[in-house]
Amino acid sequence: MTDITSRPDIERLVDTFYGLVRGDDLLGPIFDDVAHVDWAEHLPKMYAFWDAVLFGTPGFKGNPLATHVMLSRKTPLAEREFGRWITLFHQTVDQEFAGPMATEAKRRAEQIAMTMQYHVNAH
Repeated sequence: MTDITSRPDIERLVDTFYGLVRGDDLLGPIFDDVAHVDWAEHLPKMYAFWDAVLFGTPGFKGNPLATHVMLSRKTPLAEREFGRWITLFHQTVDQEFAGPMATEAKRRAEQIAMTMQYHVNAH
């Protein structure tokens, strides 16, 4: 396995991860039935988001925190949901990549999930 080193790697990570999310019995319905995610729009945003997070590449536009706070008014977003998100993210990274950036991606995902969960629960 190789490390995460490029935008195509990020796209593979995001596509594989959200494939697991969509098939997950807990998270899938949140994305598809509650949030009604438009995947053709969402995935490119996530490519840009992770490209910015991991490589500092400009171009991400959005406010994930506000989006998750609004979504939490429609469905529970608590430790169970964020924990599953982290589990699937780690599973994806470990299945597809190995190296320092892969480890950093998992660390950043944990930080993001903790921050989101804190702010969602504060509202």
